Amino acid sequence: MGIDVLWVATILSGVAAFAVMLAIYTVMRTVTDPMTKRVKALNERREQLKAGITASTKRRAKLVQRSDTTDWMRGLLSSLKVLQDSQVKDAQLKLMRAGIRSKEWAVGVIFGRLALPIVFGGLMVVVVYGLDYFPDWSPFKRYALVAVTFILAYKAPDIYLKNKITKRSDAIRKGLPDALDLLVICAEAGLTVDAAFHRVAKELGRAYPELGDEFTLTAIELGFLTERRQAFENLATRVDLDAIRGVVTTMVQTEKYGTPLASALRVLSAEFRNERMMRAEEKAARLPAIMTIPLILFILPTLFIVILGPAACSISDAF
Repeated sequence: MGIDVLWVATILSGVAAFAVMLAIYTVMRTVTDPMTKRVKALNERREQLKAGITASTKRRAKLVQRSDTTDWMRGLLSSLKVLQDSQVKDAQLKLMRAGIRSKEWAVGVIFGRLALPIVFGGLMVVVVYGLDYFPDWSPFKRYALVAVTFILAYKAPDIYLKNKITKRSDAIRKGLPDALDLLVICAEAGLTVDAAFHRVAKELGRAYPELGDEFTLTAIELGFLTERRQAFENLATRVDLDAIRGVVTTMVQTEKYGTPLASALRVLSAEFRNERMMRAEEKAARLPAIMTIPLILFILPTLFIVILGPAACSISDAF
């Protein structure tokens, strides 16, 4: 066809070499710098926390940045008498547990509960009743569709936050036994509690970034808070897990009574590993029941077709 094979092979080799170099660069960049943004954010958080304790009012005003959009939403909600302190605190707690550090997003969550039903619910009302998009539907079905749209639009921010909190909690639970083992090693090596948390966060930051984030923030709070117990209680507040609350209780007791930290953490680590093994065994035990429906619907019909198909064709040819 008039194409030089060597020329085409040279071009393809060059493209392959470029792809390999790009892949190596991407992997090296991801491995060498996975925690830079998190460390920068935590350092900014440390400065803000220090400003809340020691800085003057002018210094706090420089550190706390508020956007015009947040102020506008806050003013609108306040004028409508729907912005309550209890709702703001609840939204801030959910955002904290979801890994979102900015408290200003709490106003956005409350505003989303107000605005999303108006936008999507109003659009659905126009589609169903104004444009008569479903003429064959009964009045009850139309009303049900509009009502479900309003409810889902109202619950959408909470559903999103709940899903994010669940995923983050699962990731933290997965890495907690390894973190406790490293804490035991650090405690037996003679490191202080805040230094041990710093070391564990540095070692586990790549494998479990969520857990490393929380441990780093706890180590920062241990460094400057007047009461070390408050730093551990903040960790239990940010992570809604019974395992974290058990670790916090153990740390508070060791700080208060002077009990050996390494032995207590070793026992907790063994318990958490047993719980993780039990959860894995539970999932494995549920697998046959879960596979029953796909087996009946997809695998068995295909198997019957493969086995009985040739026999059916032979019988059809015979008759």
